[in-house]
Amino acid sequence: MAVAAGAVAPKIGMAKEDSPKGGREFYELRVYTLRDYDQQKLAEGYFSDAFIPALTRLGSGPVGVFTELKPATQTKLYVLIPYNSLDNFLAIQDKLANDQVYTQAADAYLFAPATDPAYERIESSLLKAFVHMPKMQVPEQKPRIFELRRYEHATEGAGKKKLEMFNDAGEIDIFKKLGFKPVFFGETLIGPLRPNLTYMITFDDMAAHDAHWKAFGSDPDWKKVSAIPDYADAKLVSRITSTILVPAAFSQI
Repeated sequence: MAVAAGAVAPKIGMAKEDSPKGGREFYELRVYTLRDYDQQKLAEGYFSDAFIPALTRLGSGPVGVFTELKPATQTKLYVLIPYNSLDNFLAIQDKLANDQVYTQAADAYLFAPATDPAYERIESSLLKAFVHMPKMQVPEQKPRIFELRRYEHATEGAGKKKLEMFNDAGEIDIFKKLGFKPVFFGETLIGPLRPNLTYMITFDDMAAHDAHWKAFGSDPDWKKVSAIPDYADAKLVSRITSTILVPAAFSQI
């Protein structure tokens, strides 16, 4: 039986997390462009020795730090930082600036000479967690890979429709059901290439990655949702960027 245009597919095991106590998290996603390994070492040292310990003292985190599995040249550094509110985001910036332990540990990074900087550029985005997954879910600490996926949309309206597909039509539940172990789903509020949404999923290895995506494509619940005319990819997604990442040894995610 065909599904009428505009209809919403049945929800798949919707959890009572749509209106969580404390609201939805916000995420800062930083992407560091690095010239060479010396810059990578300095940037990673900043996060392992200064930034993450400071946030831990402030009761914030976990912070994820990742490199590319197969970089084309020098790897980029990906950093995922959660905040429980926008006020928390602003407050932490002020607290870091006034934390002498942090500023001393971060000195080599914060005040690297212009002739030998700690990085080439930082691309930073602010994201808001999805209604149906309002909090980050940290996977088991063991060897694994992460996939960071960004869906760009032609219009803001298309972006909102894709959010509806994830939240209301059960797409997030399909990911969870099939064992993708999502870490976060976020709508990009500020950042490049808007409108877009970004999410992170995790696998044991590339073989598991390929097997999970094959299962997703043939899943009957996904077939039902994706058959709804209003949810056709051609209408909602103009470009998909997938980056396979591995966590740094000191990453908390």
